[in-house]
Amino acid sequence: MMHLAETLNFSGRKVVAAWASVPFPAVHGYSLPDTLCAYQQDVPWKLLSSCREQKVGCCFAQSVVLRGICKERKQPTSPLHACESTEQILQRYLHTVFPGAFSTSHVLEQPCNTLPPYPQFFSPLLTRQGFVLDKPPTSSSAAVESIPVLAALQSSPVLHTLLYSLYKDLQKLNTQRLASFFSAGVEQDDFQEALQQLRTLSQCYETGAEADESEDEADSD
Repeated sequence: MMHLAETLNFSGRKVVAAWASVPFPAVHGYSLPDTLCAYQQDVPWKLLSSCREQKVGCCFAQSVVLRGICKERKQPTSPLHACESTEQILQRYLHTVFPGAFSTSHVLEQPCNTLPPYPQFFSPLLTRQGFVLDKPPTSSSAAVESIPVLAALQSSPVLHTLLYSLYKDLQKLNTQRLASFFSAGVEQDDFQEALQQLRTLSQCYETGAEADESEDEADSD
């Protein structure tokens, strides 16, 4: 994980955000291009890191893994449908939604198994293979045995808010009350230096609008 984060970061960045879709919202009977075409203005995964989500299309670099989805042969109706492999479908989608970002993608055919003792907290709209049904089944739904999953790590501007908020919270600490903390070997100067490094790191994830906000806050400080 550490090496992957290093690969995705450049220009002074060191942190990545985690995203996931468990299960991936693939509709039963639909192909992967059909599913992705429904998410042109959004993405079919949610932010796991404690950051404020921002609009799609803002990302510096990312690594995305999709498992449990295979390409179905259908008449091409969009550029995604015309791709020859699942890997090409996912890669083209990432380039469309995140233009200019460095994106790597991997596809695994094997889904994630959800047999006991995996908790059965899934919607009754899921089939045994974890695909979404258009309407609830007429009979009692069987336990979900496997699910398609998508996971992603992103070097993204969403991290600016998280890191800068952490910096502001640490800046409010009354270090005079942390005698035991500094007696453990941490010097006051080292603490202040680390604090400034955290602020500098947060600035590495700024975009234009965020940079203006940070400058205003810095002036107010």
